[in-house]
Amino acid sequence: MPQTSPFAAMFDSSGYNRNLYQSKEDNCGGLYYHDNNLLSGSLEALIQHLVPSVDYYPDRTYIFTFLLSSHLFMHPYELMAKVCHLCIEQQRLCEPGLDKNRIRKIAPKILQLLTEWTETFPYDFRDERMMRNLKELAQRIASGDEMYRKNVQQLLQNLIRKLTTVSQYEEVLAKISATSTDRLTVLKTKPQSIQRDIITVCNDPYVLAQQLTHIELERLNYIGPEEFVQAFVQKDPLDNDKSCYRDQKKTRNLEAYVEWFNRLSYLVATEICMPVKKKQRARVIEYFIDVARECFNIGNFNSLMAIISGMNMSPVSRLKKTWAKVKTAKFDILEHQMDPSSNFYNYRTALRGAAQRSLTAHSNREKIVIPFFSLLIKDIYFLNEGCANRLPNGHVNFEKFWELAKQVSEFMMWKQVECPFERDRKILQYLLTVPVFSDDALYLASYESESPENHIEKDRWKTLRSALLGRV
Repeated sequence: MPQTSPFAAMFDSSGYNRNLYQSKEDNCGGLYYHDNNLLSGSLEALIQHLVPSVDYYPDRTYIFTFLLSSHLFMHPYELMAKVCHLCIEQQRLCEPGLDKNRIRKIAPKILQLLTEWTETFPYDFRDERMMRNLKELAQRIASGDEMYRKNVQQLLQNLIRKLTTVSQYEEVLAKISATSTDRLTVLKTKPQSIQRDIITVCNDPYVLAQQLTHIELERLNYIGPEEFVQAFVQKDPLDNDKSCYRDQKKTRNLEAYVEWFNRLSYLVATEICMPVKKKQRARVIEYFIDVARECFNIGNFNSLMAIISGMNMSPVSRLKKTWAKVKTAKFDILEHQMDPSSNFYNYRTALRGAAQRSLTAHSNREKIVIPFFSLLIKDIYFLNEGCANRLPNGHVNFEKFWELAKQVSEFMMWKQVECPFERDRKILQYLLTVPVFSDDALYLASYESESPENHIEKDRWKTLRSALLGRV
């Protein structure tokens, strides 16, 4: 069977492989090329272009790009039904007394296409109709030869293993979010002296940065590439009023990752606002500055940004007496790195550097690139909004989807890195499950630490004391 190349090699700097489609002529069968690059085509022609024949196999960049973008136009099971129909019809796989020589020529190619699909977009197959079509086509291939039967079995086993793993992961996430409560509720029932804090659990900023990287890489790994597209799904104008995929948008792993960023920001703010003594609060701020710096060195930009945003929350930033005790030079450098001006120019430069390091890395430690995720989604959103999916003649604007696939494929490469650091269960458990303050509880803790400075703050403090503590 043909080998699949790593994602890094899939797209050149222009966004796609320039030497594609040599076995198909220019501008034929509803596809439009310019300088040997596929620019647009009718949906039917693009589907046809996906289907291998005895003397043709689509380039891997095309397979990834089309499977990714197809989510905007049809359900995966509809695409799979069409692909199965074309394979069966063109290779006459439904004829009795099938020619074994012919099936030996085409079977490895169909099997390779199904392998790429199930490995890169496994979540498409969390649908009975999808699995039915897959098994039917695989069955027809397997009927010709014992070797193909084994390959088909292997393909199905790998897919089922992946889907089982993701289901278990989602169950764990559901349990974690079900147990998350407001820290204030816990503080009311337990004396503060027996409350643990982050420095007690892990006093080494470097180790905490490593454990944060564990969480980041695990959560990244479960995001399917199609989730980036499905997050922005709209009605396809040529789809006869069917709201394509809107009824079952599947972006839960992407959403869980965004929730993790928010949780980390609130955890940082909680840990800073909780201590009664100013000296202790200053110590926690300096600790998190060190953690953030280690995240930057590792290439974990998402945790870095979550920590900075937690420290910039109003309940934390208003603690002027506390900040006066902090050496802020290191924090200023980190804020400069993640400065949003000029469209995050400094961060994007640092990210490019980390991505370059990753490409030439000899160890997993050097391969780590964890992008600031909200900005990645924003970039993809603007790319999606800025260009039409369809051209005026009804063709699919494939030039847009090359660019989209290029961005998503880079992410796919980063998410496959295995975390090289040792796991510390106790620290991970704390980071994922310790209760954090809500917005109101953060403000209350902040006012209790450093008194309100004006009438608005004083009024808010009274309201919060009465609502949250039952005191006037």
